[in-house]
Amino acid sequence: MNLPYHSARLEGKIARSLYRAALLMIVRKRVRVTRELPFDVFSYSGESTLPEQVASIRSFLTHAGRPKQFTVVSDGSYINPSIELLERIDNCVRVQRTAPNLPPRLPTKVQSYLTSHFTGKQLALIMSLPAHGPTLYTDSDVLFFPEAIQLADLARTKSVPAFYLADYQFSADERLIRDRAEKENPVNMGFLLLFQKLDWSLGLERLQMLNGTPNFFTTQTVVHLCMHANSAIALDRQKFVLQADDQFIYRDRHARKSIAMRHYVNPVRHKFWTALARCFPK
Repeated sequence: MNLPYHSARLEGKIARSLYRAALLMIVRKRVRVTRELPFDVFSYSGESTLPEQVASIRSFLTHAGRPKQFTVVSDGSYINPSIELLERIDNCVRVQRTAPNLPPRLPTKVQSYLTSHFTGKQLALIMSLPAHGPTLYTDSDVLFFPEAIQLADLARTKSVPAFYLADYQFSADERLIRDRAEKENPVNMGFLLLFQKLDWSLGLERLQMLNGTPNFFTTQTVVHLCMHANSAIALDRQKFVLQADDQFIYRDRHARKSIAMRHYVNPVRHKFWTALARCFPK
């Protein structure tokens, strides 16, 4: 048995349970926000990830600042008390229950995916961004650290259509890939800074041609293809972190003041909570 790994997982499970139990008290404690930001933020989540969403928003406000608006788009599962709790975090936070508008004249197969599939609805949200100026999209399992202050300057960039979070491996629906070169420079859809409407035609064409049922990575593959088709740029891997190289050890190799954020994907989700317990004001 790998005791350090299992100890970290147990610690993360306990920390999450305590955080969930204390959500009302946590939200009553206002976050001290030191700067206003010139962009909007969107996230997509549901009732099962309420603790992560609360912690993520509070860490963003603490280390990045207050955006023009922080919108949590519900996957349809949030109940009224949870929506009220989220909107009490800060005046900039609101929960959107309605789905984003879709492009007109979509094929029936694609429209069905974007309106009924869990990650398809996430893709519909990302495709609708930005609406009014620079927009950050972030998953609920992202924690922000002191160097998130860099986001204010990044949001003023004029020379690129979008920044994306570089993935540590190519995690995709291989059925959408036509050439080995399309696997290069993998994109993670969980953190995107968008400056203009992108051309999604390549991804939608691949979706239309897909044989079989979409899987967990179908949306990520569409985002990967379209980020590269639109000449998006990867964020600095040293500051914007997506890694699983510390999955089976006790400590979090990457949680420190010198990074802007870490996306705690499923293999290292327990470290979201151990990092929160050690690194952040509650």
